Amino acid sequence: MSETKKSSKRISPKKLSDLKVVVLCIAAATTFWILNALNKDDYNTIVDFPVEFVYNDSLYMPIGRIPNSVEVEISGNGWDLLRKYFNFNNDPYLIELDNPSARRFILTADIKRSLGEFLTPTQLVSVVNDSLKYQFDKIEVIQVRPILDSSSFSLATNYRIDGQVNFSPDVIRLKGPSSIIDSIGAFFPVKLDESRINTPFEKTIDLEVPSELADLVVLEDESLRVNFDVYAFLEGNKRLKIKKINFPRNVTFTDPDPLIMINYLLDERRVDDFKELEFEAVLDYYKRNKTDSTIAIEVQPQPNYMEQVTVNPPLLKLKYE
Repeated sequence: MSETKKSSKRISPKKLSDLKVVVLCIAAATTFWILNALNKDDYNTIVDFPVEFVYNDSLYMPIGRIPNSVEVEISGNGWDLLRKYFNFNNDPYLIELDNPSARRFILTADIKRSLGEFLTPTQLVSVVNDSLKYQFDKIEVIQVRPILDSSSFSLATNYRIDGQVNFSPDVIRLKGPSSIIDSIGAFFPVKLDESRINTPFEKTIDLEVPSELADLVVLEDESLRVNFDVYAFLEGNKRLKIKKINFPRNVTFTDPDPLIMINYLLDERRVDDFKELEFEAVLDYYKRNKTDSTIAIEVQPQPNYMEQVTVNPPLLKLKYE
């Protein structure tokens, strides 16, 4: 049996021990050098130092992003610069705005002195930014009236809403920046998310601000109650009596006994009124079409509680004897 040869490249325990000593020495020397270097003064660096705007948030609100840091060049002790560079335990520099909506920027020259005092023990060399830009608006509260979003619901076939739609509360309060609030109209669309409604409707609706305004506008009323009644239009048909006007004796119809029918939709609330009416197909000879010897049929009466009234046939052909 052949013997397994030991690798000639394996590091001996003594060499491994010596290598560890070398690595530790390098690490110690590097650490000593870094610590010694950090204890020295007169280093310069550029850092993003945190800032915070202080304002009356019950009266004003920001539009879009506001700066949260300012780029500054500072000098000083290595340890101090390191803490500020990596933002270790750095309280933000507070910028007070009494009337933030009056302007959209602040010049860094106006805060340089107080910022320099805040940065001690490091020294402020310069502020890289000329200005800090922001936009604030006054907070406003408006009242708008709810209205049904017609695209969010449907009624059953031939159904209509009876009277007014009732909302409780009947106004919706919106709070937000004036530039956005002023662009909102007088009405707030309410989505029902219902289809084929055919009975009296009542539901509590959760209100939502349009997604594009959700970060800026707040609804002070989170929901409202909606209710309304509905009624149907009934389909029907009826044969009409013929009433001839201004007809000469020698004029008749090509069909000696024409059958004239109407089809209609009838408001179900007015059925009793409908029963009392006498409908006629009125044919006025003076209104005939002389070109083709036809005459149009006029239905009388035409009450406003009937819809989609159609006549069949719409015309009669005249016959001259």
